[in-house]
Amino acid sequence: MIKKTKLIILDIDGTLIDSVSGYHKVIINAMTDLGIVEIDTNFNALMHHTDSYALKYNYENFFNKELPVALLNDFEDLIVKYLQKQPKTIAIKGVAKVLNQLKNGEYAIAFATGSLPESAILKMNEAGLEMDEKVLATSKTSFSREGFVLEAIEKAKSYYNVTELEQIISVGDGIWDLKTAQNLNLEFIGIGTKNKELMQTNGMEHWFEDFTNFKIPVVKLN
Repeated sequence: MIKKTKLIILDIDGTLIDSVSGYHKVIINAMTDLGIVEIDTNFNALMHHTDSYALKYNYENFFNKELPVALLNDFEDLIVKYLQKQPKTIAIKGVAKVLNQLKNGEYAIAFATGSLPESAILKMNEAGLEMDEKVLATSKTSFSREGFVLEAIEKAKSYYNVTELEQIISVGDGIWDLKTAQNLNLEFIGIGTKNKELMQTNGMEHWFEDFTNFKIPVVKLN
């Protein structure tokens, strides 16, 4: 087996799967069930664009006390419950083929998502996309995107049995993905039209509308 010393880290929502449109409603319903009546729904403006931080921010603002760690489990269960009532998640065009090519190519693969693990797994399964949970990092272990992207890197090193990676590329659909990559000095590839202009304004160099013609550009090595 060829040792993989290059890593591609894949965001999930909006990048691999088309799940964003109804997902905010799912999050709001889950928070409401936890007793949070006043919810700041401008999730994009929060310090961290993650499910766990959205809960932390709204819970602590409403109840004026620290979020109990165990409540994340209840939140996760509620999200899954509401997701199961939604139309099934679909894959972004061309992504299944690209994931298969990456799996059999020179790049190691890891997944980093602002979702919680059970909801991420459910959405990927609904979309018919394979994902090894051993290389999945989520906002359940870190409120910040930087935190779980770093976790994804460490999980990939362990899974692929390498101590150093000569190149790491992050793939995402939002300005938060780009900023995280920049903060961690990672290469970045943008996906999708929704945030294209904003990402370009903030320094995105490589972009694809979807995965139909996706390829990893020739980029500098870290």
